[in-house]
Amino acid sequence: MPASRVLPTQEAADLIHLVREIATRELLPRAASAEATEAFPRDVFRTLGQAGVLGLPYPEEYGGGGAPYELYLQVLEEIGAVWSSVGVGVSVHALSCFGLATQGTPEQRQRWLPQMLGGDLLGAYCLSEPHAGSDPAAMRTTARRDGDDYVINGVKAWTTHGGEADFYKVMARTSDDTDTSRGGGISCFLVPADTPGLTADVPEKKMGLTGSTTATMLFDQVRVSADRRLGEEGEGLRIALAGLDAGRLGIAAVATGLAQGALDQAVAYAKERETFGRAIIDHQGLAFLLADMEAAVQSARAMTLHAARLKDRGLRYGREASIAKLVATDNAMKVTTDAVQVFGGYGYTRDFPVERYMREAKVMQIFEGTNQIQRMVIGRSLAAGSPGPLHVADR
Repeated sequence: MPASRVLPTQEAADLIHLVREIATRELLPRAASAEATEAFPRDVFRTLGQAGVLGLPYPEEYGGGGAPYELYLQVLEEIGAVWSSVGVGVSVHALSCFGLATQGTPEQRQRWLPQMLGGDLLGAYCLSEPHAGSDPAAMRTTARRDGDDYVINGVKAWTTHGGEADFYKVMARTSDDTDTSRGGGISCFLVPADTPGLTADVPEKKMGLTGSTTATMLFDQVRVSADRRLGEEGEGLRIALAGLDAGRLGIAAVATGLAQGALDQAVAYAKERETFGRAIIDHQGLAFLLADMEAAVQSARAMTLHAARLKDRGLRYGREASIAKLVATDNAMKVTTDAVQVFGGYGYTRDFPVERYMREAKVMQIFEGTNQIQRMVIGRSLAAGSPGPLHVADR
């Protein structure tokens, strides 16, 4: 994929301001009720597509924005601060476009990518399976060649936009080779939602992010043309893992936005609520709690944007992406929990949004690789002696 262009500072600031306006005007008034009724906001993704948000980090020649990842993540944070379900959805959609944008042929890109980046087609990502969540190499879904087609059979779990998406980026086993050093026999396919045999199970009943539909996808003799395979046979796991580094940064940005939203609510409440004759923010015990929350948000933001800058410079950033995801989501869990504490008993009620923020933060420690997996990735990188960014800045 071509390198991103560098946007002038004012142009970048104008874009962030535009997204903040859209989030405030279009998303904020709907978020609470959509989450309460578990209503999927498909039209919001069309709006964001028309505004150029969905294609922001992708090439301009296919309708993308050609923007640096650092800017894209700041945009994601703005959305996450108002409506996390939509922020996660934007990140997942970008992940579902990644294989086509990086491994698709020019013909494949020209055929599908403009509609995907423009919001006409909403994507989903099918990697995890009921028995193979953190270990994708153990997947059992198969894609067997049959003439000019592949026939896919299997089950994919925890699919964001499952049953709502227009296309699914699917990883399936095309051979019995399980050696991950050779790709694990896994290939990548772009499957249209209306393909016969592809159905969505009943959506999961979740504790949070209820405006984002999550469902198990069932593949029963799903026949797709061979020209919908991305890359060569056996390259699917590599495509999936390469995309996950970028996807983890997306979740880190959304988690940072969620934490910022919770902090903003807590500060506003602490300025208004009075005890013992003064605003509770003026009591040192609460002021210190808010200060720690601010430090956590700022730390998460700094780590996330640091990793994005490495990516934009073409440097290795996998370890930093895992650190960003780990730090941002753990901090979001703490900040949202502390926001509930600031509100006291009111924070435990649904009259205020902080209880929802707390529920939404939890899953961010789980998807895109659990935080235990992130620690494994970081530890293995250190054990392998992989150099940090200071040692590769000149390469």
